[in-house]
Amino acid sequence: MDQEPSEQRYDPAAEVVGICQDLIGIDTSNYGDSSGPGERKAAEYVAAQLAEVGIEADMIEAAPGRANVVARWGDHSGGQPPLLVHGHLDVVPARADDWTLPPFAAEISDDYLYGRGAVDMKDFDAMVLSTVRARQRAGVPPKRPVVLVFTADEEAGSGYGGHYLVDHHADLLADCTEAIGEVGGFSADIAGQRLYVIESGEKGLAWMRLTAEGAAGHGSMRHPDNAVTAIAAAVAAIGAYEWPVEPGPSMRQLLAKVSELTGIDGERTDDLLAAFGPAARMIGAGLCNTTNPTMLSAGYKVNVVPGSAEAHVDGRYLPGDADTFVDQVRAIAGDHITVEAQSFQPALEIGFEGDLVDAMTAALHAEDPDAHIAPFLMSGGTDAKAWARLGIRSYGFTPLRLPADLDFTALFHGVDERVPLDALAFGARVFDRLVDLA
Repeated sequence: MDQEPSEQRYDPAAEVVGICQDLIGIDTSNYGDSSGPGERKAAEYVAAQLAEVGIEADMIEAAPGRANVVARWGDHSGGQPPLLVHGHLDVVPARADDWTLPPFAAEISDDYLYGRGAVDMKDFDAMVLSTVRARQRAGVPPKRPVVLVFTADEEAGSGYGGHYLVDHHADLLADCTEAIGEVGGFSADIAGQRLYVIESGEKGLAWMRLTAEGAAGHGSMRHPDNAVTAIAAAVAAIGAYEWPVEPGPSMRQLLAKVSELTGIDGERTDDLLAAFGPAARMIGAGLCNTTNPTMLSAGYKVNVVPGSAEAHVDGRYLPGDADTFVDQVRAIAGDHITVEAQSFQPALEIGFEGDLVDAMTAALHAEDPDAHIAPFLMSGGTDAKAWARLGIRSYGFTPLRLPADLDFTALFHGVDERVPLDALAFGARVFDRLVDLA
């Protein structure tokens, strides 16, 4: 009789903590320009881990030091479309003075692994590598062929990573039809029950620059045409604007599940969101467009009124709003403000159904029989936006069973980013299950 993976012919989690520590210890901070260390050292580490178990990887640099890794795992000769499994290697910067433990030391404290990238997203990179290496050593290939992709530059829009691969090396990915990656599959405590949310879509991105022009002059005089005043008013209006709540298919399914678990009326959206606790700030962002002013720039001396002022706004829009969103922001900002979309990427949403969804669900239930599962629309963006250009349907599935009292969503880009050790092991086991089911 065939043995199940859980019967431990191999242990998919055997190396997950050590690999995650190694990856965190490689500083891959992405400052959004060319000033960071790049991803080359981490890419070389990943390629070496794969080569050690007989998997040849392609190292692809979009620019010096900005390296991506692509490898094929399993039997690709049968014509079955491969599953794309992707994780990014870059991280956002971290200021060591703000942290309890050094952000790149990868130290363990109170059964947590601390470090920049612990949840975004070197944890999943480690789960994948640990599982692949264990299965390769045991001679247990995945049921479905897999394309493994570890990218650069996801934290700055994927220009050197996912989008570069699509633009210049689409042949390496073109036979994939489905993908799994980051930001989904983690548990939230809802009325004492574990609800795992799987990303089935993500909002569109519109990073906008606002500019106000005025009359420059001496700060002691009257200035009705003050650019700083104009930009401040526009920023205040945009930041205070309450966008209407318009849940799409994924969020309607999520709210229905929360209603089922809590007994709260399905029309009481605010109360349903409150059941997520602090995670509501991310989950709730999937219900409406958002506009957050993030940068201001004006002037050069206290007694000089500058002739111009500018601000930047991080806008995220719902699927279906691509054609109207920036114009709506212009209307809120006012007639005398120029609004320019400097980066504009599409919103994505796919149905929460099909064989891959069934496989993710079964893999979670195998490791957590009490699990409840629902989709959600993610507030941010991932490399899924790049894969969508090739028609690849992507889900966010980085499985983590988390303590009920952990403010998990605050750890993304946050201080003292950390992941529970047992959650890393859980994720590796679930991923192992998935590649036998997908």
